[in-house]
Amino acid sequence: MHIVPFLTYVFVTTFTPGPNNIMSMSSASRHGFSNTLKFTLGVAAGFFVILLLSCYFNLLLFHFVPKIDLITSILGAIYMLYLAFKVVKSTRATEHSHDQTSNSFASGLVLQFINPKVIVYGLTVISTFIIPLYKSTLMFILFSLFLALVGFLATSCWAAFGAGFQRFLATYRSLFNLVMALMLTYSAISIFI
Repeated sequence: MHIVPFLTYVFVTTFTPGPNNIMSMSSASRHGFSNTLKFTLGVAAGFFVILLLSCYFNLLLFHFVPKIDLITSILGAIYMLYLAFKVVKSTRATEHSHDQTSNSFASGLVLQFINPKVIVYGLTVISTFIIPLYKSTLMFILFSLFLALVGFLATSCWAAFGAGFQRFLATYRSLFNLVMALMLTYSAISIFI
């Protein structure tokens, strides 16, 4: 496994602004970290389910279409480049449009099944980095748990920083977005190296 591109992609995708992170940060700035914890646990649980389903869906594709590896790698790289473009172009107004008032476990769980970023992330990270090397149920569960833990850490960090992180992003938004976009671009290119 190409561990550096894998971890770079995982880090950038889970820690960059998206519905999970923005909602966690917004909720914590209004209700406090402890009241947002149930939402972040719901996100992690939903994340785990999506990732595990992605493992089996990708495995099914690999069994029926042996040449899908190159196709999914190309699609994964294109998606990473698309995310890099979206990160560079993101603004505070578009990120806050995803804000919701609910911060329950159930809302965090359900959000994962309607969050295109998580679904595409699950399909991409599994097909690009996991399926080519591992195909056992145990490895699927372990990787899904690891990725769900990283997702939980990301949403928890955003919740913990709350209003302070919002001020940081407001001050250094362009630089932060550029660094995140460059990291995503590196991950996309390294798939083929």
